[in-house]
Amino acid sequence: MSTTVLWKRLFIWGVCLWGILFALPNAFYPQVERHNDAAAAVIEAGIVPSGLQADLAGWPKWLPSSLVSLGLDLRGGAHLLAEVQVEDVLAARMEALWPDVRDTLQDIRNQVGSIQRQPSAAGELRVQLTEPTGMQAGLAAIRALSLPAVSLTGIETHTEGNVIVVSLSDSEQQASAQRTIQQSLEIIRRRVDEVGTREPTIMRQGEDRILIQVPGVGSAAELKSLIGTTAQLTFHDVLGRVAGNQVGGSPGDLILPAADEPDTSYILDRTPVISGEDLVDAQPAFDDNNRPSVNFRFNASGAKSFGDYTAANIGLPFAIVLDGEVISAPVIQSAIPGGSGIITGQFTVEDSTELAVLLRAGALPAGMTFLEERTIGPELGQDSIDAGKRAALIGMGAVVAFMVACYGGFGLMANLALALNMGLLLGVLSIIGATLTLPGIAGIVLTMGMAVDANVLIFERIREELRQGRPAGRAVSIGFDKALSAIMDSNLTGLLTALIMFFIGSGPVRGFAVTLGIGILTSMFTAVYVTRLIIETWMRWKRPKSIALKGWIKLAPDNTTIDFFRAQWLTFGASVMAVVVSLVLVVTMGLNFGIDFKGGTTIRAETTHQVDVGSYRQALSDLDLGDVSISEVFDPAFRADQHVVTIRLEAQEGTEAMSPEGVAQVETALKAVDSEVTFTAVESVGPKVSAELIWLAMAAVAAGALGILIYVWMRFEWQFAVGTVAALVHDVVVTVGIFALLGLKFDLTIVAALLTILGYSVNDTVVILDRLRENLAKYKTTPLRDLMNLSANETLSRTLMTAMTTLIALIVLLIFGGDVMRGFVFAMLVGVVLGTWSTLYVAKNIVLFLGLDRSDKTKRKSDHAFAHIDA
Repeated sequence: MSTTVLWKRLFIWGVCLWGILFALPNAFYPQVERHNDAAAAVIEAGIVPSGLQADLAGWPKWLPSSLVSLGLDLRGGAHLLAEVQVEDVLAARMEALWPDVRDTLQDIRNQVGSIQRQPSAAGELRVQLTEPTGMQAGLAAIRALSLPAVSLTGIETHTEGNVIVVSLSDSEQQASAQRTIQQSLEIIRRRVDEVGTREPTIMRQGEDRILIQVPGVGSAAELKSLIGTTAQLTFHDVLGRVAGNQVGGSPGDLILPAADEPDTSYILDRTPVISGEDLVDAQPAFDDNNRPSVNFRFNASGAKSFGDYTAANIGLPFAIVLDGEVISAPVIQSAIPGGSGIITGQFTVEDSTELAVLLRAGALPAGMTFLEERTIGPELGQDSIDAGKRAALIGMGAVVAFMVACYGGFGLMANLALALNMGLLLGVLSIIGATLTLPGIAGIVLTMGMAVDANVLIFERIREELRQGRPAGRAVSIGFDKALSAIMDSNLTGLLTALIMFFIGSGPVRGFAVTLGIGILTSMFTAVYVTRLIIETWMRWKRPKSIALKGWIKLAPDNTTIDFFRAQWLTFGASVMAVVVSLVLVVTMGLNFGIDFKGGTTIRAETTHQVDVGSYRQALSDLDLGDVSISEVFDPAFRADQHVVTIRLEAQEGTEAMSPEGVAQVETALKAVDSEVTFTAVESVGPKVSAELIWLAMAAVAAGALGILIYVWMRFEWQFAVGTVAALVHDVVVTVGIFALLGLKFDLTIVAALLTILGYSVNDTVVILDRLRENLAKYKTTPLRDLMNLSANETLSRTLMTAMTTLIALIVLLIFGGDVMRGFVFAMLVGVVLGTWSTLYVAKNIVLFLGLDRSDKTKRKSDHAFAHIDA
């Protein structure tokens, strides 16, 4: 066996050690979390606050302290998807412009006649003139309009009959939308940061939406109330300035800290000169000396108050106060009539931009429609963590035992590589700050089942070489080399589906995609490099003359000669019939769409009493909630006194999710029936976003199938690609048909399962196709049917081993993973069984039916279009 060079060995072990070190903090999660909180408090305060010394010393400073963030479904908290009504801002811009346009046209009334404003769309101002001959004069007056308070950059004008139309240009509308989203993000961050919550997620999603996830908040209603609070922006007289802890001013004065000067406070007149409610706009700019500054503008009433105040206080400072802090205290240089002015100071461009954002952040710049609301109680989150841990430990134990039972000592080596793979996976998730969700835990457990696939490919290749009489070292080397192509092809197709899930999916689908994708990469590394290095180290230590990859279980005998085409029309016909029946079931019975796709509200309630569904339904009958579905949830993992019920309410009219008042009505009605009932989760999705998610889900599955088609076509022949995609369509359609038949809930996590089935099924199929390609070059005159049987028999042990390890992990998840992820796991379980079947009885039949042109195989081998593609 060839020896790995020293630098490569050091690198491989170094990567493994890195993974273990960065995964280690997650084994002491509460302890490290308290340490990180204490460290953050020290940075903020500059000293070690009393009572935090123990937490700070609870984890060594020299060890990494990055943790995998826990998602809302594990920690509990609130989730909102808000759509910002950008049209409100465009309408406000036109409202602010109208007085100036009106006054300008009134100055030339003798030319334009009477002036009348017409109804107009957002971002547009329509002014009707009674004198058509004065249209050009009116246009010229508006275009020449130049006031300090108004910038006409991005304003377009044209005429329609006797109407002058003033509108924002497309570029200005886009810029205004960008500013509106930025302001909304800034306001929401400030509101959420005030609460001091842990690891909030506030990010833009799409063109005009903001995703807000805040762990620890009691409910989505509480979060909506929090972010909807108007920021207190005021302007005050400055009476004095004090440093440090000095006391000054009269008892009635207001003393507030300076935002950018930690040791400075200002003494202010308690009565504000003007409030931020009168502020219309603030933009970063440059003054006459080309220094960064901020331009601001008030509305008409604010302009008058501000003009009178500045005229009477030239040379004196005034304070701009936001949320109880003085963010700026400029000196009034001159009277500021017209309601606009400029703030100068020792600003950088970044400072002036930030100050402008803060000034505009006095209130939300536009209304927000809440399309999605989810509340996860901490009790449900803890139950999910416990179930995930239990399933992960049992799943790993089961896979480890199975590998040892099948491969003996080599199974132990594969298990060591599997443990290192888990360490690398958690280490990478910790470093990149990934958020672990419940589907993510399922991804980790599934990764354990699929990670051994590469080892199985290698071990089966080594077995083949040993059966041919090769020496131990040579057999190991050839086994690794020959398995590499199949490992790369099968894992890259899985990685492709993970990437598609990430870029097209959202929410739990993306979380699952991150875990699965990183798991595939770490699995490839540990299988190809770590396992080889472990075996190489063992062989150099023991120097065995012979090796035997044998355990106590053998799923398939050596040198099987099964004819997979013997009942060709029966097996393939059964698959075709299953697809047809599934399509009929979906069309006639429909799918039991979850709220992700159907819209509506789902409330999960728990009680210690036996649930009387009839009394629950009676309690809700008078609330006029439309279609109400109530079902009890059964799970073997529940405690004896734990009774869970799910209440589903149909989507309300409009685009928004169900109002908090509506949810509170339901909870109050159920409390009247059962005083012990608690509400562990509330999810509400508006019809608008649910309709979008349906198309997004279909696009994700279609994109996954298309990506696999292109990849397999590039790596193999086009007939292989068609056969592979036909098998994938079979697996997905039949799985969906089973969900329709059983009436199981079909939501976004099931789409993630379908995409994973695509990756798993193609993984299985590609291994056989890879062997078939090898045999086509080796046996040039053997009939295609015989070569397909030979390839399927040669890889049968690997097919069954991979199916069994994955099924073991999934069965453990199904039993011990809790009811929240059961639908997802069931879909995967069905998909694995169907994927194994379609690999053996669907894909090959399609390829045999299409046929392969083998007459010029040798001639094409070195120069055809995709010959040099390296997986």
